[in-house]
Amino acid sequence: MTEAARQWQLNRRNFEGRWCGASHWFLREGDGPLDLSRPSRVIEDTCYAIRFFDADHGEWDGSGLLFAPDGRRTLPLSRETYNRGGMCWQFEGAGGQSSLAIDPAEPRWGHEINLFMGRSRSMLVLLWGRRASAAGPRWRLDAVGAVAFRCSHSDSPDPARPPGDGALALLDSQRGWNGALEVLEPGPGPADPPQPQPCGPFAPEAFTQHPLTVAFADGLVCSVPEWLPQGPFNLQVGCRVAPARFDQISLKIDGEGRLSAWELRRFKACG
Repeated sequence: MTEAARQWQLNRRNFEGRWCGASHWFLREGDGPLDLSRPSRVIEDTCYAIRFFDADHGEWDGSGLLFAPDGRRTLPLSRETYNRGGMCWQFEGAGGQSSLAIDPAEPRWGHEINLFMGRSRSMLVLLWGRRASAAGPRWRLDAVGAVAFRCSHSDSPDPARPPGDGALALLDSQRGWNGALEVLEPGPGPADPPQPQPCGPFAPEAFTQHPLTVAFADGLVCSVPEWLPQGPFNLQVGCRVAPARFDQISLKIDGEGRLSAWELRRFKACG
């Protein structure tokens, strides 16, 4: 099976369903501060209905959307056209889409990360906006969206989520958990997917690579820069998807501003 075919199958397994929840948006107004402690806007009835008619075709129907006219948008899905631009990425139980390069011609640079547990889907959206400067464009974090989606087609109970004690408390409670690593790079990919490999135990210091380390609802947490730095850097996004499991996506950006890899680490409590 080719990597493209595998990515299409993972997309179907991960995302098929009717996902509903309240979307919390944290928005910067002009050059004012971005307050990540209190959402600027809450859309209570956000819903992504994703269905497939056969092995090769489907439909994405969204409502309660912040950036779409009238809050709605419908898109066709097909195996033939899926991920032609290489921006979509899928692991088993994790997926999303990413800007592949910091492009001075584009007004935004951003990422959508989804982490699944059963029929629960925790989504974080991160958007940086372009700013003019004497030295050339700079990029500042302008919007963060967090959604605790649940599939309305499922009767199974939601996984337990940690209390809202803040990012550092959540991360410290996972110290020493055992982990496994999977890596996906942009491009065609190998014929055989690389198998998960053991990685070092969870260390909060390795996650908190930026001063902006914040927790959101549903066990979501991220560590990202407010201003995109020069040179290589990582973005860290994770979620306590179950009481004894933390899934982490690391987005690796190289010195030329290109996304070089998505890394999935799954940590489980010892014992």
